[in-house]
Amino acid sequence: MKQGSMNRSCLCSVLITTALICGAYFIGNAYLAKDFKEKLLRWEIADKMHNITDKLQNATSTTTCQNLNKPVGTEALPQGIIVKTSNLETQHLWNYDDTKKRRPNRSMSLLAMAVGIKQKELVNKVIQKFPPRDFAVMLFHYDGVVDDWKQYPWNEHAIHVSVMNQTKWWFAKRFLHPDIVAEYEYIFLWDEDLGVGHFNPQRYLSIVKEEGLQISQPALDTSKSEVHHPITARRKKSKVHRRMYKYKGSGRCDDHSTNPPCIGWVEMMAPVFSRAAWRCSWYMIQNDLIHAWGLDTQLGYCAQVGFFFYLLYSQLVSISPQLLSLHGFY
Repeated sequence: MKQGSMNRSCLCSVLITTALICGAYFIGNAYLAKDFKEKLLRWEIADKMHNITDKLQNATSTTTCQNLNKPVGTEALPQGIIVKTSNLETQHLWNYDDTKKRRPNRSMSLLAMAVGIKQKELVNKVIQKFPPRDFAVMLFHYDGVVDDWKQYPWNEHAIHVSVMNQTKWWFAKRFLHPDIVAEYEYIFLWDEDLGVGHFNPQRYLSIVKEEGLQISQPALDTSKSEVHHPITARRKKSKVHRRMYKYKGSGRCDDHSTNPPCIGWVEMMAPVFSRAAWRCSWYMIQNDLIHAWGLDTQLGYCAQVGFFFYLLYSQLVSISPQLLSLHGFY
């Protein structure tokens, strides 16, 4: 009897233990399943949020990249309707076709000068050298006189800006913004008191393009001009030169010289800028730098940035500045 009672007691213990284990298993499994479902839900939510964040970041990045190519203030405008540049060409009031016929689609350059009526004969000679089919003309009137230029045939096609007692560089900073003159291949920013008897602008630009010049000036005829820096003097046996040599006295220049006026020097009376060089140079002109003092020593930066050529001078043409009292209007 004792043996049977012990067997039944052991069997009951095993059954109870088994039941407890099974109960713990099912309860634990239910808890783990619930916890797993909660974690899975959190993972799904996190994944969806991550995808949404990525999409927002990509959209923001795309918008930012697109806006980087837009001028400041036009971010809200569609790219297709933004016009970044302009020009100085006049437009016919009632017949656009007439404008297109008068100015066909061709590469043009710009001649800009600060002028006074007392020098009108010299100015007329300069402008006559620049054919209207290849050059636009912009005159800055520092004496306020505009109507007295009507005697010249080119007057009605020129752009006139009149402000009393201002210099060429004052006008240039305010009216020759790079985006406005971006369509012009070269910009001649000249004084009014220049003799151009031997100057041919088409031939000059052909040399500029051939040599890859970014900032240049015509050489000066030493027999007819006052030469302040020997590097600007004409050399009869060379077409273009980059530097000058001076082996005696102060301010010597040799092959090892790297600074103006030994190398990279253009005077402020008759500089010629490429489109890219003018965009750089314009930013160096300070609002109060009305005489451009010191600018001539800094222009080399704009010929070096992105280019392999420095400031050069064409020698097949000569230009002779006359000794006039208005030399201060540079």
